[in-house]
Amino acid sequence: MRRFVIMGHRAITSADFKLDDLCGSTGRLDILLRCVNSAFFLSHDIRKDVEIVLMLLGEPNPPKTIRINGREVKYLNPDERSTAALIRNALLQKGEGERRCSPGIYVSERSYEEVLSNLSKESKMYYLHEQGEDVRSAQLAGDPTFVLGDDQDLTEVEEEILMRYDPKRLSLGPISYHADHCITLVNNELDRRRQ
Repeated sequence: MRRFVIMGHRAITSADFKLDDLCGSTGRLDILLRCVNSAFFLSHDIRKDVEIVLMLLGEPNPPKTIRINGREVKYLNPDERSTAALIRNALLQKGEGERRCSPGIYVSERSYEEVLSNLSKESKMYYLHEQGEDVRSAQLAGDPTFVLGDDQDLTEVEEEILMRYDPKRLSLGPISYHADHCITLVNNELDRRRQ
């Protein structure tokens, strides 16, 4: 299983948004929706070996953590609007702990640190960063987790928390890429290595 943890620094944490205005009314949730598409969709299939964790940190009730598991997910389509509807449905769920909202989609109030702590027990952490080792020459573990920001870099505090889990910094190239493009590049690299 390959995993991606994406920080949505301004992504809305309530279901009070319009599906017709994803860029304007969701605190850049649209970036995370594109990350979901890049993580899962192939030409005529969905990747079963991927899990994505979206950290929604915007107003009004942060944090909200959305986890999507490729082995279980259903009703996921390659358009941002329908994925936003699934996320909105998840944000409507009330309760304690991690709750299943629809097949393969879970919501919780777990913090970034809790997410990393749980994942580090079963996975090697990688921090996608411009000043890292080139991914093309790096040794990668068989069960990797890749952490990246949305349209903003990780904050100093977020970096400090991540460093507790001894991540390897990886660079995807000589320039900065959009978060969803980073996921595509990582998937391509792992596909070539058959990991």
